Amino acid sequence: MSKILFLTTAHNYNDDRILYHQAKELKSRGSEVKICSLYSDFQGNIEGIDVEAYSILEKSSTDKIQTFLKVCEDFQPDCIICSEPIPVLAARKFGKSKKVSIIYDITEWYPAMSMLEGYSFLLKGIHFFKFFLIQLYAGLLSTHFIFGEETKKFPLAYIFPFKKRMTLPYYPDQSYISESINSLKNNEITLCYTGAISKDKGIGNFFNAIAKLQKRKPGLKVSILIVGSARKESDEHYFSQLLSTFSFDHITLKKPAIFEKFAETFAEADICFDLRALNFENHHSLPIKLFYYIGAGKPIIYSNLKGIRQHMDVSGFGYLVDPENSDLIADVIIQYTENPELYYKHAQNARNEFTQKYNWDTIKNSFADFVDQSIDKTRSCN
Repeated sequence: MSKILFLTTAHNYNDDRILYHQAKELKSRGSEVKICSLYSDFQGNIEGIDVEAYSILEKSSTDKIQTFLKVCEDFQPDCIICSEPIPVLAARKFGKSKKVSIIYDITEWYPAMSMLEGYSFLLKGIHFFKFFLIQLYAGLLSTHFIFGEETKKFPLAYIFPFKKRMTLPYYPDQSYISESINSLKNNEITLCYTGAISKDKGIGNFFNAIAKLQKRKPGLKVSILIVGSARKESDEHYFSQLLSTFSFDHITLKKPAIFEKFAETFAEADICFDLRALNFENHHSLPIKLFYYIGAGKPIIYSNLKGIRQHMDVSGFGYLVDPENSDLIADVIIQYTENPELYYKHAQNARNEFTQKYNWDTIKNSFADFVDQSIDKTRSCN
């Protein structure tokens, strides 16, 4: 029986990708699996998976590495799957006493823009270079790479071309998403935004588009559904200003739900949106929520991101747009309201694309095989 350990600093222990997909899949194939996160406190067992998590993000890198190292020494894994550079450093340190495969699962852009927010312009450049070097070092220490999307391959896949790698998108398991295809009602539509409420993630663009739609179609009843919350005080202030400025009549705010219930929170929505800003980091993202939306049978209107264009063709179930072009976005929504047959076709297409191409069943075998092969290769080198 192989022993596989997940290490992460930035993700919670019950992260949907780590716990509900990767860890559960490896567990189902007979491996002993453990997750260690430094994001929040929890010690216990979830669906047969051991979890040892601590809330020590404010601690030093040395303290974090020592915490991970103790977990490694207690568990004695054959494979360590790391989500950030610090776990890789800890895994490599453990690897000096026992040969292990170290898989770096890269799902976030590193360094992220949020990591540089607190620095002046000059210091931003210095710290960007420092974090970039740390990322390269983590790539050097890793034995294998998993990339969450094609656009995240730079720079590690090009600097270390001979290391084994695979691309593992964020496809959800079908068991977590139930179909909720709607038929448009006459002169009514429900528009939905989920996730972090912030300017960068496009809540302002979303509101601007709705305001333009109401101006163009005053007889249309527009209901707004928002599922999520602001993560920073500045985002809360920004959102409060938006609510005050626009004063929409039909708006429902829901708090974030647990992962297993997420798809239920937007079942009533007719169209789901993500109008995040077109900056470098967002451009190189393939948003996870996209697959939950289409899994439920929701047409989508998304920012025209490179990460989406390189991965899939959304023309059969939605539109990629300039997130700041509220006139164009209003045109698309009006097109749906005036052509309910097109809307229903897109809703069905979205669900069909998910069940045929973009669900966990289509990639889980390649993931498990990749992990097994990394362990076999390490064992053969002993």
